[in-house]
Amino acid sequence: MDLTSILNYAAPSFNYNKQSGSDGADHIDLATLRGLGPDQTLVLVNGKRRHQTAFVAVFGTRGRGNSGTDLNALPASAIDRVEILRDGASAQYGSDAIAGVMNLILKKSTKKLTGNIGWGGYSDPKFNTAFATDLKTQYESAGKIDGGSTAVNLNYGLPIGKKGGFINLTLDGLSSGKTFRQALDTSDYYNNDDAMYINIYRRGHGDASLDMIGTAMNMEIPMKGKTSFYSFGTFNHKSSDAFAFTRNWSARPDRFPTDGSGNLILVSSIMKTSSDGEIYYSPHIQTKINDLSFAAGFKGNVKGWNWDLSNTLGRNNFHFYGDKTFNASKGANQTHFDDGGFNFLQNTINLNFSKAINDKFNFATGLEARFERYKIFAGEEGSYKNYDPTGNKATGSQGFPGYQPNDEVNAKRTVLGIYADAEYDVTKAWLISGAVRLENYSDFGFTGNFKIATRLKASPKLNLRASVSTGFRAPSLQQINFSSTFTTVQAGNIAEVKIAPNYSPITKAAGIPELKQEESVNAGLGFAWQAAKGFNITIDGYLVKVKDRVVLSGQFDGSDPNLDAGLRAQMAALNASPAQFFANAVNTTNKGLDIVLDYTKRWGHHRVKGLFAGNFQSMKIDKINIPSKLSGSTFLKQTFLSDREQKFILASAPNTKFAFNFEYGRKKISIGTRFTYFGKVVLLGYGQDGLGINPTVPLDNGSGDVPDQYNYTGKVVSDLYGSYQLSKKFTLYLGADNLFNVHPDFGVAKGAKDWAYNNETGGPWDAVQMGVNGRRLFARVAFSF
Repeated sequence: MDLTSILNYAAPSFNYNKQSGSDGADHIDLATLRGLGPDQTLVLVNGKRRHQTAFVAVFGTRGRGNSGTDLNALPASAIDRVEILRDGASAQYGSDAIAGVMNLILKKSTKKLTGNIGWGGYSDPKFNTAFATDLKTQYESAGKIDGGSTAVNLNYGLPIGKKGGFINLTLDGLSSGKTFRQALDTSDYYNNDDAMYINIYRRGHGDASLDMIGTAMNMEIPMKGKTSFYSFGTFNHKSSDAFAFTRNWSARPDRFPTDGSGNLILVSSIMKTSSDGEIYYSPHIQTKINDLSFAAGFKGNVKGWNWDLSNTLGRNNFHFYGDKTFNASKGANQTHFDDGGFNFLQNTINLNFSKAINDKFNFATGLEARFERYKIFAGEEGSYKNYDPTGNKATGSQGFPGYQPNDEVNAKRTVLGIYADAEYDVTKAWLISGAVRLENYSDFGFTGNFKIATRLKASPKLNLRASVSTGFRAPSLQQINFSSTFTTVQAGNIAEVKIAPNYSPITKAAGIPELKQEESVNAGLGFAWQAAKGFNITIDGYLVKVKDRVVLSGQFDGSDPNLDAGLRAQMAALNASPAQFFANAVNTTNKGLDIVLDYTKRWGHHRVKGLFAGNFQSMKIDKINIPSKLSGSTFLKQTFLSDREQKFILASAPNTKFAFNFEYGRKKISIGTRFTYFGKVVLLGYGQDGLGINPTVPLDNGSGDVPDQYNYTGKVVSDLYGSYQLSKKFTLYLGADNLFNVHPDFGVAKGAKDWAYNNETGGPWDAVQMGVNGRRLFARVAFSF
C-alpha cells in the first residue's frame, strides 16, 4: 500500500478515496483530516513545512476547489513514523493547520539494506468488464485480474564520521495498470439490484494507470561543538493515463473529425463500433507530475538555547496531455496534444529557538519567511483552438481542452511570520501551555492566532488534555489565480465551462471580493489511559468552526436574464458561459470523536496485537455567503452553491468509520485480519435539468419524480493477510484486501434507474467508501541485510 492508503486504515479521522472519472483528480491522491478540506491539514517532513501540489481539484468527491499535499509523492519506505497532531495548530505552525498537523519523520537507520518486491491485482468477477462476454464491444476492458501492480523499494543507510552522523537513502518504484468497472448485468435492470443499462457515457470507467519512481534522502553530520548540519529531500515522478468521457457519433458528431462533406473520418486505431452500430471513442487524459523537495540547515546549542536555521524548497509541476483524441475542428491527423499545466514553488526559511528556562518553564520562539510562486502554462495551439470557420465543431482537444495563453499566470507572494510558544508545569501533574503567532501576507495582509492547552496527569496511567485555539488558512495562489476552460458532462450533455480567476473582469462583475483567509476556532478535549499492561486507550473529542471557507461556485449561464447586466456583458465579451468562480462562500461546523484502542501481548513464542481505530463525526453548513449581484433570484442563489455541491462538502468524510485489526504470530508465522466499516454517504446527481439544484428525476414507472439522491449505505470490508519468515533475511507476505469483494451501492436514485450515470464520474458509482475495484490480491517479499 502507498502512504495514503496505509493512513486511511490506521488513523481514525483520516479519509481518502481513489478518484475515477474526475479529470486531474484521477492522477493525484488528496486526503482529509476530521472531515475538513485537504488544504486544511498542514504536512511537515522532519518538522519542516511541506509544499502543496500545483493541482486544484475541480471534480471529485473530496476537496473540490482545493489543493493539498500529495502524500504519495514521498516514498513510504523512507518514512520511519507519522505523527498526527489533531488539534488546531495555526498558532504554532501558521496557515493550513486548521484540522491538524501531520509530521512525517524520515528514517535514520544505518548499516542495513531493507526492501520489498511486491505484486498486486484486483480480482472482481462481479464488475470487471473482462467478465462481460456479451458486452465486449460496449466497454473497454483488460484481463480478469486488472489493475496489476509491481512495486520495488530499497532503503539503505551509511554512517558518516564517528559522532553519529548518517545518510539514509530510499528508492521506490511502482507500475500499475488500469481497472475497468461497470455493471455487467443489463437484464431486467428495473427489478435487479445488480443490473444497470449499458453505460454509453463512459465506456472506460476505472482507475488510471500509473508509473512512478521516487527517491528520498535524510542526512545529519555533527560538526564542531554542539552544532550539526542536516539535510533531507525527496523527488517523485509520476506518469498516468485515465479515460475521459466517451464521445458517441450519433449524439455529438461535432466532436468527431469529418471530411469536407461532413462524413466521419474513421480512425480505426482509436474509434470503435459497438454491437448496435454506434461509433465511439474514449479520449485519454495523461499527466506527467514531477515533485521535488530539498531542505538543509544547521542546528546547535548556545548557552542552553537550542537553535535551528533552515531553508526548505519545494516544487510541484503538473503537466497534462490528451491522447487517442482529436481536435474535431482540425481533422484526424493529430491524436496527441500537449495541454499545458501548472507548477507551484515554495521556499521557506526558518529560524527557531527553544530553551528550558528552569525545570518548570519551557520557551520557544521563531521567525519564518516564505516565498510562493504559481504558474499556469499554455498548451499547444491545437489543444485549445477552434479551426472551424463555421464554429460548428467543438473547440480544442476532446477530453481535456488545453490551457490557453489567456489562462497563463505567474503569481508570487511573500509571507513573514513570528511565533512564541511556552509551557509551564504548575505542579508535577498539571501542565499549561500557550502559543501566539503573527503573520503578514503580501497579497491579503495580516493575521494573528493563539492557542491555549492544558494537560493533567490524573494518575501515573491517565492523562487528561484540552485545548482551545484559533486558526486560519490563507487562500492558496492556486485558488486565487486558477483559470481554465474544461469539459463537463451534465445530464448526459457535454459542455465547456470557464473557471475565471479571482482578478478576472468576470469575477469582479459578479461582485465576488478578493479572496481572504479562512478563519477557525478549534476546541478539543480528550484523554490517554493505560488501562492495563499492553492496553492503551485514547479518546479525543473535537469541535471546529470555520468561517469563509473557499469553495468553487456553481456554473452561471450568461443568457440568464436574472444575472446582473454587467456580468452578462463581460461573459459575452469574453465568450465565457457558463462560468464559475472561487469565493469565500461557506461557514461550517465539524464535531467528532476519535477513539483508538491498542493492545499488545507477548508470551513465549506467541504474540498478539489488536487495534481499534474509530471516528464518529458530523458536519453542518452554518451559512452560505452569496454576493449581492448573484442574489437576484432564488435560482441564482441556489446556483452559487447548489444542493449537490453542498452534499459534496458534507460528504468529505463519512459520519462513521472504524477499523478493527487483529494479528497473531508464533515463531516464523503470523496471520492478521482487519474489518473496516465505512459509514453511510449521501450524494446528489445533476437531476433531469442537469443543474444539481434540488435535483429530481422521473421514476421508471412514470408515476412521478423523486430526488436524484444516492444513498451509499454503510459497508464492512474484510482483509486477510499472513506472513512466513523464510530465513533471517527474507519474509513472504500474502493477503487479500476486501476479501469478500464488497462494493458501494450503485449511485442511482431508488426507482429511477433510467437516470443512472447522472453523476460526475459517469460511472455506476461515485468515488466513496472503500472504492469500486473490489477484492485485491497481493504478494510481497521483504528482505533485510
